[in-house]
Amino acid sequence: MSTKPTGRLSHRPDGLYLMLDRLFQAPIEDVWWSVTHPAELEKWIGTYTGSPITGAVKFLMTAEDDATWEYVSILECDAPHRFSCDIGTGDDAWRLLVHLVEGAHMTTLTLGQRLRTPAEAATVGPGWDYYLDRLIAARAGAPLPEWEHYYPAHAQYYKELIVPSKSA
Repeated sequence: MSTKPTGRLSHRPDGLYLMLDRLFQAPIEDVWWSVTHPAELEKWIGTYTGSPITGAVKFLMTAEDDATWEYVSILECDAPHRFSCDIGTGDDAWRLLVHLVEGAHMTTLTLGQRLRTPAEAATVGPGWDYYLDRLIAARAGAPLPEWEHYYPAHAQYYKELIVPSKSA
């Protein structure tokens, strides 16, 4: 686990995304469980109610003091490889994707959040570095990192990210 910023910007068919990766010495199914099971999610980010099979759940970020339940629309789920969802409603909704790939007894998790503007990375990036490092710590049974190590410390890195050219 590192408190260094790790995100990058990437164009996808539906917009500009902030993408972050983490590597786990674990089978893909084990990492999938950590990012999709309510009791495991609660250890590092939040929990949900409802049935993902229906495509709709409510999510609560338990590490946020002022968090409220958010509606989640599951857009794609291909266990244990990827899922995407919209969290929230209306103009406040944000799109999230998670991709998992296993190789050489390791699993790479890539998390992406679609951005409205490149400037949004300065606040979104430190948050995802923080939560993904919390995931690593929770899986290891280690103390969870402190938010103060991520924000505003990582904000400048994300402000300076260069938006890549769109591929032809």
